[in-house]
Amino acid sequence: MPNLFYASLKLLVNLILFALITASSVIAQEPNSSAENTYTPPRTADGQPDLQGFWGNTTYTPMQRPENVSKEFYSPEESADIRRGRVAREVNQTEPGTTQDVHYDRTQFGMDRSQGILVENLRTSMIVDPPDGRVPALSPEGQKRVADRKAESQSKGDTWDAAENARLSYRCLMFPSAGPPLLPLNDTYQIVQSSNYVMILIEMNHEVRIIPLDGRAQPHSNVRQWTGISRGRWQGDTLVVETTNFNGKNPLPSQPFGTPASGKNLRVIERFTRVAADTIDYKFTMEDESTWVQPWSAELPMQTGRGPIFEYACHEGNYGMINSLAGVRADEQRAVEAAKSKESN
Repeated sequence: MPNLFYASLKLLVNLILFALITASSVIAQEPNSSAENTYTPPRTADGQPDLQGFWGNTTYTPMQRPENVSKEFYSPEESADIRRGRVAREVNQTEPGTTQDVHYDRTQFGMDRSQGILVENLRTSMIVDPPDGRVPALSPEGQKRVADRKAESQSKGDTWDAAENARLSYRCLMFPSAGPPLLPLNDTYQIVQSSNYVMILIEMNHEVRIIPLDGRAQPHSNVRQWTGISRGRWQGDTLVVETTNFNGKNPLPSQPFGTPASGKNLRVIERFTRVAADTIDYKFTMEDESTWVQPWSAELPMQTGRGPIFEYACHEGNYGMINSLAGVRADEQRAVEAAKSKESN
């Protein structure tokens, strides 16, 4: 009876989530619509366009255009079909007791839509330049860096031989989606403004970006940080944020977005423009001659949502790391015991 009750309750939760996902989806039309051109954003007390509030950019639009797609936009019908397919997979019941059920059943918690932020548009990819919607080819230096990092990783042994071998995200130290740029994964943001600063609180690993707007110069090139150093300015009603001085160790933007890790020469230019009461048009450009043969740009809308932001308490008692290492050690011990048993027989 308890198992039946559990299964029934889980099915009910999934059906509710299905309804929330469908109801909260917003199909954005092609850019530069008349509504965007005529909208006048609200102002802060000191006259800046007001970007404050809670925002999200969850989307089913992939970073890169699928290889079997050659057009820039889907029709509304095609987009709706894709959305229905994704929603159906998300609410699909996992098999109780399996690894998928224990760790990846995001229909219950990890990917729930309780904050109501799900933004769709008709684009076939976030990338808008190059026109093919794909990340440009790696430069020779970029190819060498990727090969060097792969060789370094292999030299350390298996991922779960030691905590130090695991990805930064597994260790709750650095996540590629936290940015810059801001990419959709655990992607609720709170923006707070003052006359001289913009603060962006990011759900993913509770990162905080403090962006000065007072015209100060970038620090010397020998001052480098994991997420770079940002400087902002207003260009009409658009907040332009330029970030440089990366340390080259951050896997931006990397997996799970299908792009190779960039280097310390990365320059990220972000543009935030409020185009409707509930929408910010977010665009970014990635420039790094030591990684790609040309710059590339992407865009995705941010939609207003409810706060507060969930606490992303990843590092506090990182049980996932502890359990993964313990599980591999247990597997190794079982293999040793099995080998001994085989020899004795």
